[in-house]
Amino acid sequence: AEGLNLCTSGSATSCEECLLIHPKCAWCSKEDFSSTKSITSRCDFLQNLVANGCAGAIENPSSSISVVRNVPLSSKGSGQSHLDVTQITPQKVALNLRPGDRTSFRVQVRQVEDYPVDLYYLMDLSLSMNDDLDNIRNLGTKLAEEMRKLTSNFRLGFGSFVDKNISPFSYTAPRYQNNPCIGYKLFPSCVPSFGFRHLLSLTDKVDRFNEEVRKQKVSRNRDAPEGGFDAILQAAVCKEKIGWRKEASHLLVFTTDDVPHIALDGKLGGLVQPHDGQCHLNEANEYSASSQLDYPSLALLGEKLAENNIHLIFAVTKSHYILYKNFTNLIPGTTVEILHKDSKNIIELIVKAYNSIRSKVELTVWDSPEDIGLTFTATCQDGLSYPGLRKCGDLKIGDTVSFEVAVEARSCPAEDASHSFTIKPAGFRDTLEVAVSYSCQCGCTGRAAPASAKCSGNGTYACGLCECEPGYLGARCECQEGAMGELHHALCREAEGKPLCSGRGECSCNQCQCYESEFGNIYGPFCECDDFSCARYKGVLCSGHGECHCGECKCHAGYIGDNCNCSTETDSCVSSDGQMCSGRGACVCGKCQCTEPGAFGETCEKCPTCPGVCSTKRDCIECKLFNSGRLADNQTCQKHCKDEIITTVDVLETDDPNAILCAYPVNNCVMKFTYLELPSGKSNLTVLKEPACSSAPSAVTIVLAVIGSVVLIGIILLALWKLLVTIHDRREFDRFQSERSRARYEMASNPLYRKPISTHNVEFTFNKLNKSYNGTVD
Repeated sequence: AEGLNLCTSGSATSCEECLLIHPKCAWCSKEDFSSTKSITSRCDFLQNLVANGCAGAIENPSSSISVVRNVPLSSKGSGQSHLDVTQITPQKVALNLRPGDRTSFRVQVRQVEDYPVDLYYLMDLSLSMNDDLDNIRNLGTKLAEEMRKLTSNFRLGFGSFVDKNISPFSYTAPRYQNNPCIGYKLFPSCVPSFGFRHLLSLTDKVDRFNEEVRKQKVSRNRDAPEGGFDAILQAAVCKEKIGWRKEASHLLVFTTDDVPHIALDGKLGGLVQPHDGQCHLNEANEYSASSQLDYPSLALLGEKLAENNIHLIFAVTKSHYILYKNFTNLIPGTTVEILHKDSKNIIELIVKAYNSIRSKVELTVWDSPEDIGLTFTATCQDGLSYPGLRKCGDLKIGDTVSFEVAVEARSCPAEDASHSFTIKPAGFRDTLEVAVSYSCQCGCTGRAAPASAKCSGNGTYACGLCECEPGYLGARCECQEGAMGELHHALCREAEGKPLCSGRGECSCNQCQCYESEFGNIYGPFCECDDFSCARYKGVLCSGHGECHCGECKCHAGYIGDNCNCSTETDSCVSSDGQMCSGRGACVCGKCQCTEPGAFGETCEKCPTCPGVCSTKRDCIECKLFNSGRLADNQTCQKHCKDEIITTVDVLETDDPNAILCAYPVNNCVMKFTYLELPSGKSNLTVLKEPACSSAPSAVTIVLAVIGSVVLIGIILLALWKLLVTIHDRREFDRFQSERSRARYEMASNPLYRKPISTHNVEFTFNKLNKSYNGTVD
């Protein structure tokens, strides 16, 4: 083979060492494969060994898989024996792994229809839950009616809790022993405090649930936190008394209106012994170790819930929703829903939580060996493959999803060691058992011949080589230590003129005996190689991801480069949405190199200037603040939005030039928010508490606006008409004035002038006093 050959490094002195170098390396066990003058490595690529004449005597084991048990998936849960209901296939596989040689198998999971359900209702009976107790007195009948729409095989149980009956958690003075509510005017009578009380085992007789609830009375504790985690643990581990069925889904509904006590709180009451995770219910079905053991830790709760396949549903009031939502990130397989203060929405809450649980499948791995590497690729309902994901959501009852599981052994364990691990869908009783064995031994090793004639009777012949007894040397153990001679010296030089044994050994019986070095091993037929003269990265030889062979780093599977510092794995480059480097870069040496302008982050997930960023931030706001949207599932939300810091405000400030303003519609309103990428890599999101809504105008407003508009337009038209008339009149007057100024008249000769006095002459004749006059009369 041309170029770098990982196998022919000269470092493999046995078949087993050859197999560890690389999964493509093979070993030739043919007796006459090499000569003393031209040594051809028995450890080489398969095609090279065949080309060199070693066909039929090659050791080259590979990883293999065999399915031991593969029962087909069931389509329906109820009406069958629980042994017949199968939700995961296959159920058992056996793997034989060669280190570095990856093999894979496919797992299918189905949420079968009509699967039996066991629901245990665990209620806080502290004084503040009195109104809730009144509202659930007929819960059993109503809940059974709703759940039987989802499954025909439903059972219901009931338990209650308050807190440890010791100081300072409860009232322990003698006057409060029988009635801790003495002196409390609002509620003067209640029952003594208790830790946990199992009241009704799981049953299909829902009337008994109603009867048991009607018998209950509230109690009173001193501090605000409750002892609910004690109750959860006992309900999980006391399987026989609670009545959990192996063939059913297990739901534990935890209702409360306050925060819980957690591990180490018990020290306030003198309880220093950690919880042992065991069942401590006495004959009266009460928690008997309440005053001896501390409260359980979140890790212990998660472990016991997972062991018993229990889905925990936190039904809590809105004021404590954020706290319990954070708990769900620490306790796998739990969900949280908001409970109204009077518990009136409990049935809708339980049905919603159950549907949420049944809408997703997530694989978990139990007891995985440290030297085994697992990689998952999910194929969900959309038919797309999501490398690095082991979870599918948005499923319907009866949907089938598949996962490809790639398994690789990183090294060989102790001789004859075997391991096993379990793959289990979260909350399912069904499991896949995986048994692992290792191909670390060559078949020819088992055919070794001690004191073989092929080794001059001085060694063991195995896999084509002689392993000499102490004191003997040579390819056939034909020489004794100390035998020297010029004839043999020629065979200890790599080339004519080269130092004997490269100056790093002694020649004995035509073989170089290499010196020891404090830095590492010197080896090779001419002591020309060592395992310490290779490139380093940050002071570490071959970056810790390879072996130094004759001056060159032979990288382990999954690494390349001169110093093996470049990983070929891409899992760390897969962003939370399943894309490689969020679709904004390339994966180089196991790290994302962002190519999109403005993108940054471990998987290029940060990009304020990229299109579609507002949509991504919107998903985080909806799931974190309102528990809605496509990321509403708690684990998915936490994974996708772990770097988002969300703050709600009444008025959104947009003065910061570095902040990006986003908006999206919500029920005919607009939700606005800004986001700012911080130097730490996190995002600061500032969100309006309530969407900005514009109220629709009233009919009266519209009519008045129309009338006002018409009047205004009329006034404007009148004013315009008046303006035009005035302009016209002024022009006419100006013209008149102009014509008048051009006329020149004298007042006496003005043709228009008429005197105000007129004169008339009258001629007449008359007699006056018998006198006759003829003339005018003045």
